[in-house]
Amino acid sequence: MFIRTLKLEQDQNILLLGPRGTGKSTLLRGLYPKETSYWIDLLLPATEDRYARDPERLLREVAALPPAIKTIVIDEVQKVPALLDVVHSLIESTSKSFVLTGSSARKLKAGSANLLAGRALAYSLFPLTSFELGDAFHLQEALKYGTLPKILMLKTDSAKRKTLETYALTYIHEEIRAEQVVRSLDPFRKFLEVAAQGNGKIINFSSIAKDVGVDEKTVRKYFEILEDTLLGFFVDAFHSSVRKKVGLAPKFYFFDTGVSRVLARNLTIGLEPGSYAWGSAFEHFVILECKRLIAYSGNQFDLNFLRTYDDKEIDLVVRRPGKPLLLIEIKSSENILPDHVKKLVALREVIDAPVEMALFSADPTSQIIEGVRCIQWQQGLRKYFSGPDLAEF
Repeated sequence: MFIRTLKLEQDQNILLLGPRGTGKSTLLRGLYPKETSYWIDLLLPATEDRYARDPERLLREVAALPPAIKTIVIDEVQKVPALLDVVHSLIESTSKSFVLTGSSARKLKAGSANLLAGRALAYSLFPLTSFELGDAFHLQEALKYGTLPKILMLKTDSAKRKTLETYALTYIHEEIRAEQVVRSLDPFRKFLEVAAQGNGKIINFSSIAKDVGVDEKTVRKYFEILEDTLLGFFVDAFHSSVRKKVGLAPKFYFFDTGVSRVLARNLTIGLEPGSYAWGSAFEHFVILECKRLIAYSGNQFDLNFLRTYDDKEIDLVVRRPGKPLLLIEIKSSENILPDHVKKLVALREVIDAPVEMALFSADPTSQIIEGVRCIQWQQGLRKYFSGPDLAEF
């Protein structure tokens, strides 16, 4: 059992979102024991069917609960969205707390507007961070297979590959087929592969549409489905003018390096330090760590990237309320040289605002080169992205 960075407010109504397999149920079972909690697992087909047929059954069950039961936990509530209205009613009429989990925000966004309007605290849970793993963290394993808890429990490469393949198939079946969000699964399967192969690159919607054999509007819808089912997130292009920012294509990052590699059909391809694939996976993983720590710390940071007209690019431009913009370049090198910061230094003049610059790398020694703080990537995460809850790791 790993200690998670995310801390939930006790005795509150909570909506905990996160992709399948990130450990939502495990986290909650440690916080809400059976002696004081009533658990409803909607992943069980019979349970899902029972509440889908009669959502108001929950009203009658809660009325019959003994006083010792303080919390009702509903796992994967998006399976029966009609329960959200019932929960809303119960929040208003009972003293019990409700803790809901979900691995798809698509139905919840349509069905939980009232629930989230001040009646429940919303949290997100992600795969394990390098800090949560502690001594069990191994960079090469994290880049190859990701950090989903179940994957980390497996001992062999073949078991990890097979489990990731099963995870991808389960996602397609349960989140896409069951919810009927696409008319045909075949082009969507092809889209998943193409999107994963382009992970972290600026999205060319028209090119992807040609590769998949659908129109550009459908590709945009597919990306929205990935975001809604929590398989990834967009990083928008930075521009100091919001008006000029409109129309610039975003990047898309899958939520886990292992899931991205299995969808791209790259799991059997070697991942060696110093290779282009290693550098791309390292950049992906560090950005995921930034995203996770921002969510856990509660910092209202916004991640962007910068691409200039002459194709110079900065991996991350971090908007931090009340602080200068933070420009971050990510390098997998273990030996940072002055040449590595030239792009950051040159682009400093492009941004008409106070900036702070950092280079995250695998180099264990910190340096300051031409005003750029060159820092080992985990130390950089602690310095710029950690909240008080990271102090125990």
